[in-house]
Amino acid sequence: MISIMSEWTQLFEDAPQRKFAKGDVIFRRDDPVRSMFLVRKGSVALERPLADGGLLTLNTAGPGTALAEASLFSESYHCDAVAQSDAKVAVLARIKFLSALRQCPDSAMSMIETHAKAVQAQRARIEILRLRRVSDRLDAWLDLNGEPPKGEWIKIAEQIGVSPPALYRELAQRRK
Repeated sequence: MISIMSEWTQLFEDAPQRKFAKGDVIFRRDDPVRSMFLVRKGSVALERPLADGGLLTLNTAGPGTALAEASLFSESYHCDAVAQSDAKVAVLARIKFLSALRQCPDSAMSMIETHAKAVQAQRARIEILRLRRVSDRLDAWLDLNGEPPKGEWIKIAEQIGVSPPALYRELAQRRK
């Protein structure tokens, strides 16, 4: 997932935008990759259905974030993209996006740089998720990010892979 407004996002300047209501599917796993997407408003989750019927949220994209850019060089998507709130998404044909990157090396380098930062953040998240205890996961997240703004703790629960009640129990324990 690529985030942060960078030079490469300018490639979407004139791209048509589509509106999605909460719960709408933007694409499904195994759909052919025909477009590149940039979230303009709202949030979109990249999800992978699990064999037990659950869902694994790979990432949640907010404004200024590309969707499934790792699929840009694949034949099909490796996950589902589902609007988590009402969303507006810019859509650019894959072939047009790739052509624009080839014609503008600065945009291509900007995308590579932004993607490298996203990969580092995802690797850190994986390391956090590998920890067994809620307290260890929270400590690791806080070491990397610092304390979140007031009212944002519920978002941390999803990022560290625990339920909100489990996180709130851990926070209450720390206050004692």
